[in-house]
Amino acid sequence: MRPFGKIHQLWIGLTGSAPEFPLEFRIFHSICLIAIIALAYNVPFNYLIGLPYIALLSLVTMVIFSLLYYYSRYKRKVTSTIIIFTVIGNLFFGANYIINSGTRGPTDLLMGLCIFLVLCVVPKNQQKFWIAVNVLIIIGLHLLEYYHPECVPNSYNNRASRFWDLSSAYVVVVIVMYYTITYFRRNYDYERGSASDKANAIAVQNKQIIEQNHELERINSEKNKLISIIAHDLRSPLSNIQNYLELITEYELETAERRMVEGDLLKVTSRTIDMLGKLLIWSKAQMDGVNVKLGYVSLRDALFNTLELEKAIALKKNITLTSELDWDIRIVADSDMLQLVIRNLISNSIKFTQPGGHISFKAKQVGSECWLIIRDNGIGISSEKQADLFSLQAQSTSGTYNEKGVGLGLPLCKEFTELQGGRIWAESVPGEGTAFFVSMPAG
Repeated sequence: MRPFGKIHQLWIGLTGSAPEFPLEFRIFHSICLIAIIALAYNVPFNYLIGLPYIALLSLVTMVIFSLLYYYSRYKRKVTSTIIIFTVIGNLFFGANYIINSGTRGPTDLLMGLCIFLVLCVVPKNQQKFWIAVNVLIIIGLHLLEYYHPECVPNSYNNRASRFWDLSSAYVVVVIVMYYTITYFRRNYDYERGSASDKANAIAVQNKQIIEQNHELERINSEKNKLISIIAHDLRSPLSNIQNYLELITEYELETAERRMVEGDLLKVTSRTIDMLGKLLIWSKAQMDGVNVKLGYVSLRDALFNTLELEKAIALKKNITLTSELDWDIRIVADSDMLQLVIRNLISNSIKFTQPGGHISFKAKQVGSECWLIIRDNGIGISSEKQADLFSLQAQSTSGTYNEKGVGLGLPLCKEFTELQGGRIWAESVPGEGTAFFVSMPAG
């Protein structure tokens, strides 16, 4: 450690560290030490220039200040010690004024330094009192010297003694004021830096709290969505299934009627299973997270079977589903996730396209991306609903055959697409149709 560093550590040990004492108390300890050093210098100095009584007074005061420092620093009786220090300081300078030539000596200058140091350490509510005491002492001593000059004799033996005494006092005052102000500035900058750090920490904490609140709101919204799905969207089709079963059980139906009811029952059951599947996938993704397995896959391996299955489903609603793409295009994706996304989007198009309608599935490379496009000529989406299309705020809408949904398909598509490093968006014109775009990194 460098010499200045050692001195700094020693000074901190003597005055106390920030966790031990407030700034005012540490300054008081510093003032005590400086006063002790200054008085230790004054004892031999005043004796050498022919002022033995001042030397003796300085010695006595130095001993008293040393005791006060000990009681404040190590006995931690700071508040009472400051008051005693201030009283003795004023008495010392009062006595010094009388035996050290009054206005011809340095006492006025030292009294100014005294009140400066006192104001640095006494409580704010005592400052005016000690200023008044200091001023009254000086005025009283000046009046004493003016009306009774014999009470304040000239103690200097010659001009040289006075010269060195005044010069020395000035140097001591400047050094003490410089150190005190520098100490204040350094600690002020430190405290300001600490306050700034605390403010930044609080700002970061507030930001985290806001983010946590937003996350809690999101979770609460999802919880409400889940409860709504369970309470309404699943209860409704299950009630229909119950009604169909009661109808078959209680009434003797003809073969044609029975087949019609069984067909309706199959449709409702299929839709309910689809809704439950989406609900379970979404719930699992929210609770357990999703394990994404990215790799290079061709469109043929990932989507060919899915598309063939969706063509058969579309055909039952008399909708044509065509594909125009190079099946050998390679992309970076999780094959299972991509199948779920595309299956959901095509099912969505089938749901909102009238019988006799048309759906196309295309793929094209755009730079380093592969765009998968599902376009239909269905009923389209209003501009108001497009804003919340991929969020849980979106309301479930019945399809053209009154198909029910849970409102989780598109949020799942968005989440799973982004987990694979892709993007998803939609373009729609009400009454003319909708196009969904899934952009994936090309292989």
